[in-house]
Amino acid sequence: MEQGGHRYFVLHKPFNMVSQFVSPDAVNLLGDIDFDFPPGTHAIGRLDNHSEGLLLLTTNKKMTNLLFSSPVPHKRDYLVRVRNVVQPEELEPLRQGIGLPGSGGVDYMSKPCEVKLVEKPAWLADRPNEYRDDIPHSWLLISLYEGKFHQVRKMVGAIRHPCQRLIRVAIEDLTLGDLPAGGVRELPEAEIFRLLKISP
Repeated sequence: MEQGGHRYFVLHKPFNMVSQFVSPDAVNLLGDIDFDFPPGTHAIGRLDNHSEGLLLLTTNKKMTNLLFSSPVPHKRDYLVRVRNVVQPEELEPLRQGIGLPGSGGVDYMSKPCEVKLVEKPAWLADRPNEYRDDIPHSWLLISLYEGKFHQVRKMVGAIRHPCQRLIRVAIEDLTLGDLPAGGVRELPEAEIFRLLKISP
């Protein structure tokens, strides 16, 4: 989809890939994706190596500030598999805000979030070396308006249900949909801005 200005791409970032095109380390890179990204393409925000899901890429250098430095916080939705069976009442501390370890050992109180127990979606493919379904676990859908370092993993760890799999499925109204791991979808600027609820 050629456009006169900037270009915008939604990527389903696979497991075991960093959110970068260049790294001094021997890691899987965004450039390994089978797609011809134009020069100047970069990721907006990051998903760590072991996280999966929606990653926005663009040639627009202003997008990071527009989306993540906005005075109005933007919602991000994460699908999370955690160890052992979660009882509904265990989710209440996450909804209220929970103390998390911060830099230098300083605790940080997370902001209240939305969280509910869900079933594993039919569209979500098993990843390589997936945990077996017969091992006790739960799936959660967590919606945040902040994004501290490894925050979702720290939050579920704080209620003693360590994270086993983490997939970002949406930023505001921009959704991953049924895009497979490694899949790329290009969208026009007007649609991206509308779905992300930002203005140029």
